[in-house]
Amino acid sequence: MAETEQAVPQAPITQDVLTIPRKMPEGPVNLIGLSRGQMRDALIEIGTPEKQAKMRVGQIWQWIYVWGKRDFAEMTNLAKDYRSKLADHFVIALPEVVSRNVSTDGTRKYLVRIAGGHEVEVVYIPETDRGTLCVSSQVGCTLTCSFCHTGTQKLVRNLTAGEIIGQVMLVRDDLGEWPEQGAPKDEQRLLSNIVLMGMGEPLYNFENVRDAMKIAMDPEGLSLSRRRITLSTSGVVPEIARTADEIGCQLAVSFHATTDETRDKLVPINKRWNIAELLDALRAYPKLSNSERITFEYVMLDGVNDTDEDARRLIKLIDGIPAKINLIPFNEWPGAPYKRSSNNRIRAFADIIYKAGYASPIRTPRGEDIMAACGQLKSATERARKSRAQIAAETGL
Repeated sequence: MAETEQAVPQAPITQDVLTIPRKMPEGPVNLIGLSRGQMRDALIEIGTPEKQAKMRVGQIWQWIYVWGKRDFAEMTNLAKDYRSKLADHFVIALPEVVSRNVSTDGTRKYLVRIAGGHEVEVVYIPETDRGTLCVSSQVGCTLTCSFCHTGTQKLVRNLTAGEIIGQVMLVRDDLGEWPEQGAPKDEQRLLSNIVLMGMGEPLYNFENVRDAMKIAMDPEGLSLSRRRITLSTSGVVPEIARTADEIGCQLAVSFHATTDETRDKLVPINKRWNIAELLDALRAYPKLSNSERITFEYVMLDGVNDTDEDARRLIKLIDGIPAKINLIPFNEWPGAPYKRSSNNRIRAFADIIYKAGYASPIRTPRGEDIMAACGQLKSATERARKSRAQIAAETGL
């Protein structure tokens, strides 16, 4: 970095000037995404007596997050005049579903419009023992990982806490997960898990992600266990400890390479925090234990990171870290500069890791026919493709 650049003060990572959400239009306050404390303050501001405010928050919270209500008139344990006052000052609004595509394997992809007309994609993946929702945290992405289709879309802004938790709620709408829709018991939930693996880097939007996940985990609301929420980061080292302290969820790391030379090209954030720095932060992760392993995500790229030597280096690098390694067959997209490793190569790689004592599941690609697979999320309004040659030239591979 040039000396003149070094002299410029750096903005805090989670409040980068390029990623601060734009000022929202004036009007009624949306209660979705407010913390209990923020909701209490908002109620007091419209005249709710302070002694009643905590109770009112509890009542409204349950109507919104347990019953899925969006109309104050239906909150029947509140007085009619108070319901009317709420309707004058607040709204209960979710992002708008623009389109919904269903894959042949049952995966659902939603194109969702948020404030300002921006669009993000959300993916629901049904499995025999769970239903996982892949949630986006930013419009676009800053990281430009060369194997990731989403990374070819420029960053527009961070999502607010309301826009993040709103993704969960709109998919619950679609799945019929609210009590009056005939929702099943908790242990039979269709939407049982959240992964912050959609568009964007969650740790570059830490506060909004944290606040949204606290709403998801609230025992008097959506009531998802912290063990059922996984945050995936490409390696924003300074925010990793905060994730454990302030969210307490499971952690996954987009690793993808065993040397800095290769990871610099695949995951450019490695130039700022290299493999050694990242692994030091993971070893110190406060929630780290044999019962709560860190997941290392490793996309399999033919001839790039898939050799036996890579597998053996990976084992040495993560030595001492309770971990599992998810091997992800590369999901190709138009203009991608890579090819998926062969099934035989992936199995050989997995076998080396398994024999070293680590779980090494090979992820089954889901939703490829609707561009909903890992690394393929990209707003339908920005489909400009870079050619394979262009991307290869940029990455140096």
